[in-house]
Amino acid sequence: MIITYEHGDGLYVNLTNRCSNACDFCVRSYGNTLYGNLWLDREPTVEEIKESIFSRDLSAYSEIVFCGYGEPTERLGDIREICAEIRKISDITIRINTNGHSDLINGRDTAADFAGLFDIVSISLNTSDPAVYKEMCRPKFGGRAHMAIIDFALNVKNYVPRVILSVVDTTITPEDIEMCRGLAEDIGVEFRLREFI
Repeated sequence: MIITYEHGDGLYVNLTNRCSNACDFCVRSYGNTLYGNLWLDREPTVEEIKESIFSRDLSAYSEIVFCGYGEPTERLGDIREICAEIRKISDITIRINTNGHSDLINGRDTAADFAGLFDIVSISLNTSDPAVYKEMCRPKFGGRAHMAIIDFALNVKNYVPRVILSVVDTTITPEDIEMCRGLAEDIGVEFRLREFI
């Protein structure tokens, strides 16, 4: 069971298979050739996750990234506990890659939960169009999901130094990419065009 894995100069943390989306372009739909088999037989315990992280030399990495085959905020409380332990021993950059559904998943406004623990929150916006988002990402929250991403980005930027809205380069039109870029500017967060893997 792969709990932590390396990509570039980052240490990535894989802690759940659960996700509120079923995106057409999700890397987990394309086999295990990129990072190994990240499908978890079960969700690792907090202690197992900490053991996997702290068994590594954190000074060898530029950042720790909560990003695996599932949506990390499905385990937001556990992530907070793990990040607090990391912060006790290291000032390494901590990033979370999320679909932005944290508030819907947890049934409350969660933005403040990220304060003091995360340096970067990278949110997969995927499109500027709620109808396209619903069709392409198939969120279990239906039509509420896209607006929830915008609301989350607006709120979490008050608690985290860097917030990024991202889209995948080949999944939407150039016009939609520019609409997403403009949306990020309007919200006051960064924009990132991700390469389709």
